[in-house]
Amino acid sequence: MFADRRHFRVLLAESVEGIASNILSDRLKWLTEHGLLTRSPDPAHRQKLLYSLTERSIDLVPVLVQLGVWGGLHTDADPAVVRTFRALDDQGSDGLRRLMDALRVRHIGGDDDPPYDSDLARLHEEYDQSGA
Repeated sequence: MFADRRHFRVLLAESVEGIASNILSDRLKWLTEHGLLTRSPDPAHRQKLLYSLTERSIDLVPVLVQLGVWGGLHTDADPAVVRTFRALDDQGSDGLRRLMDALRVRHIGGDDDPPYDSDLARLHEEYDQSGA
């Protein structure tokens, strides 16, 4: 959601937790079965599947941001990741709404390659730089 990783191999290779492929496969299947993700052929590469967020999962953005902020206060979470969540929290409801709208365009809007909202592009860049 926050790093725009949408292919199985990317999710596997860039997993901070070092997730095993069978566990990732089970999680993606569960998320898809429960309406949090959709899975479709990638128009840019016929042999790849593209995972997309649903409205149901985009609705979780404010909750996940708060969990990220909480994690920064009460765990030894990666400081760079915590900064990303704090920055999102500092933007308030308008900032979260802009992020959620950008995610809708990217995942639900139907465009093969929609233009990134500048907030979404910046978020992905910051999240990638954090090593998450």
